[in-house]
Amino acid sequence: MPKTLICGPRSMDHADIRILARRAASGFLKAGVTEGGTVATMMRNDFPLVTMDLAAALVKAAAVPVNWRFTAEEAAYILKDCKARVFVIHADLWSQIGSDLPADVIEQLQIIIVPTPPDIAESYGLSVDACAVPDGYLVWEDWLAEQSVWVGPDAHGQAAMIYTSGTTGHPKGVRRLSNPTLVSTGYNKIFSEDCRTLMVAPMYHSAPNRFAMLTVDVGGDLVLVPRFDPEKILQIIEEHQITTAFMVPTMFIRLLKLPAAVRRQYDTSSLRHIVAAGAPFPPDIKRAMIDWWGPVIFEYYGGTETGAVTLCSSEEALHKPGTVGRAVEDASIKIFAEDGSECPPNVPGEIYCRLHSFPDFIYEGRPEDRAVVERDGLFTVGDIGYLDEDGYLFISDRKRDMIISGGVNIYPAEIEAAMFGHDQVHDCAVFGIPDPELGEAIAVAIQPEPDTTIDTGQLQDYLRSRIASYMIPRKILIKDSLPRDDNGKIFKRKLRDAFWADAGRRI
Repeated sequence: MPKTLICGPRSMDHADIRILARRAASGFLKAGVTEGGTVATMMRNDFPLVTMDLAAALVKAAAVPVNWRFTAEEAAYILKDCKARVFVIHADLWSQIGSDLPADVIEQLQIIIVPTPPDIAESYGLSVDACAVPDGYLVWEDWLAEQSVWVGPDAHGQAAMIYTSGTTGHPKGVRRLSNPTLVSTGYNKIFSEDCRTLMVAPMYHSAPNRFAMLTVDVGGDLVLVPRFDPEKILQIIEEHQITTAFMVPTMFIRLLKLPAAVRRQYDTSSLRHIVAAGAPFPPDIKRAMIDWWGPVIFEYYGGTETGAVTLCSSEEALHKPGTVGRAVEDASIKIFAEDGSECPPNVPGEIYCRLHSFPDFIYEGRPEDRAVVERDGLFTVGDIGYLDEDGYLFISDRKRDMIISGGVNIYPAEIEAAMFGHDQVHDCAVFGIPDPELGEAIAVAIQPEPDTTIDTGQLQDYLRSRIASYMIPRKILIKDSLPRDDNGKIFKRKLRDAFWADAGRRI
């Protein structure tokens, strides 16, 4: 039976999608995409995302998946920064941002629109009109049909260039100097020809993209799900006999909220490797998932720059609650103090690490920025943690000020920049507060301009036109003044600590 890719009621076998990728590769070359060039996508989990990545690898280009929640301004920044020549986007998303993209960005792109499939439209409650390609634009299927089948050599590995905000809050493209393939680490047992991978996490993130493309690379089945619904996920696991999935802890929390009777209805015995990352994984939630699904829950630590450097099994998690595991066989982890010395066991410091078999990288257009995150050949994403006496890594804090909400990295500087555009905001500070489902929710403390009264509802409406919806603060605090040090820097921890005092955790 041919190995397949599945999305809702639609399916496609590997041979067919690789033929489409070769057609897309020909189209890229016609559009002026050269080796080292860039193409971009903006869509929910769907077949064209896979096609684009495969096609980019064939012509030695990079595929940049743009967060489909982005506003036109945010998307334009990525498209311009990566110098994309081709942009493939779902029709409903184009209807949201197309008219607001700057002319200079439009001029650099060949824009190809994918009709939003009915199953995705149903998941998001989209209208028929919003899902259709407007007149005058290239339609994905028609564009592919016009291209010849490229006859160059096969390519393997992930061609995606993921944009990460890093420690500065400014998006930076992490360009690999060669395409990552399945490396000889603890991860090679997860991906095999008989794996059936569920991908519900959005593929504009590094780990979901990599998990999906590794499945395709080894010839396994890949089930793409555009939107998380807890009971539907259980249905899919049973129907497709899923063996492998990447999820964020928020998804497990929502699964555990299903009534016990609903959970018992579905057979999850096919599961072998459920890998979690992207946010703090509370030990009690992990234990509950192990009790339900068995010892198939794994957690890793790493970043877009570093690769996945640990892998924590269920057995290890139960033995050492809170750990994210030990270094896999070809990874290194060191903890450095502020003075540059290496920390002894159980002493927190900044985490530097690297998966040595993962291809090296540069920051697109910013090669000098790499030196900021590198020490002794290892890289940091700004997290604070420690190694215990057995070499197990524990995370005790995160990138300063960064918020992780539902597995999504949110950078306060981006929200604050939008907030300062409001004429009644004198000063503000954005920070994370505990949320039982998302891990963290966004809060903002605002010092209004003198003699003004801020309408919080109007402020949220104002922000919706400037930043992605998931970045809108849920809690707005109005303050007479904000706590600052002698240099004028806001003491965000003083604002934050009041909310975390009784949370039983620090992140």
